[in-house]
Amino acid sequence: MLSFFANAQTNAVNYNMWYQYLMNAKIDDKMTLTALSQYRSFDMLLDARLFVAAAYVDYSLDKKISVGGGGMFLLLESYDKNNNKKERSEKRIFQQVTTSDNIGRTSISHRFRVEERFLNNPDKFIVRFRYLTSFRIPLNKSTEKQINYAILKNEIRVAAVKDKPFDSDRITVGTGFNLSKQSALEVNLISQLAEHKTSNYLNIVYRNKFDW
Repeated sequence: MLSFFANAQTNAVNYNMWYQYLMNAKIDDKMTLTALSQYRSFDMLLDARLFVAAAYVDYSLDKKISVGGGGMFLLLESYDKNNNKKERSEKRIFQQVTTSDNIGRTSISHRFRVEERFLNNPDKFIVRFRYLTSFRIPLNKSTEKQINYAILKNEIRVAAVKDKPFDSDRITVGTGFNLSKQSALEVNLISQLAEHKTSNYLNIVYRNKFDW
């Protein structure tokens, strides 16, 4: 655990946490609203690293393909070389296409997302492409009620620039617990690999589903 949470920015051991609430609300037979909030910290809770609020709508073209779009606001707090905190914010617009399928009882999804990012301190505009592959694997027998499931994800992020387009590769491994038909709790290990830095997180997610 100490090795996993070691922060490359300082010699001290930090416990990088990533807390998330995610809501899926079915608006009608074709449209789904997703809203989420995230809080990331350099320690267990108090040393803030990132806050995110986002919402988007997906429209189902058929049972396997949906298109969507939405917006996101981010407040980032990072340490510089002198161990001083620097605060930045970002407003983001994005569009996406999601495909889903099954291999046996395993659910597989692919998400292709394009982001238009407006950053400050310094002011900058970046277009970024993201490709996410997700696997959800039931851990119960097919004859049993599905309570536990394994999670495997990989997301590659690339900026639309000629010079050094690679942004990062985010790998997620974890497990989920269905608390009810409408809610689930997930615990994951996330490793985000960038060109000169690797960030590791313990990720805790609470999910809610609603049908409006």
